Amino acid sequence: MVESTIMPTRKSLPLATGSRVHVRPPRRSDEAAFLRAARASRILHGYWAKAPSTRREFTAFVKRYGGGSDAAAHVGFLVLRNADGALCGVFNFSEIVRSAFNSAYLGYYAFAPHAGGGLMTEGFALVLDVAFDDLGLHRVEVNVQPTNRRSLALVGRLQFFCEGYSRRYVKIAGRWRDHVRFAMLAEDWRRLRSDVRARLKWPRSDRKSRTSG
Repeated sequence: MVESTIMPTRKSLPLATGSRVHVRPPRRSDEAAFLRAARASRILHGYWAKAPSTRREFTAFVKRYGGGSDAAAHVGFLVLRNADGALCGVFNFSEIVRSAFNSAYLGYYAFAPHAGGGLMTEGFALVLDVAFDDLGLHRVEVNVQPTNRRSLALVGRLQFFCEGYSRRYVKIAGRWRDHVRFAMLAEDWRRLRSDVRARLKWPRSDRKSRTSG
């Protein structure tokens, strides 16, 4: 069953559960497992992503994405396997702008050895539910380096719309790198969600509300 919260305040951040994984905001208690996963995934991440790899970086990560002082503009989620709680990856909503824009940027990365097994695809669908239901966003933008085949395939499976090509868009590992720009709108997700849900073999039953403490 797929579950997510109706988020009345930033003190009650979302939790969503699918058939194989669930997502929730990061906590300080995740530090040891997170740092082990980040260090084991350096080759996998390459120039695509930079996960926090020290205690100081992880503390800043939780403060920024875990419901701290920056929660109005940044919300993050860990992807954990239902069977054993294994840490599979991360999704971060950044630069959330309200009013007429009502949009956010979404970044993500998987952790070894869980990349390639479909767990991040399910986690992606769950955080889109959170984005458009609980966070009330209208637009989610994802930017992917054109040589990052895994990430391009992931946004393709979720049927994001390709909006263009941004030259020398972000400076990563000392170089300005081109990115392909994708977006999902709330109305897109309402139209696509049933198809994605069927491909992921989620039950047809309605979602139940739950909050993380």
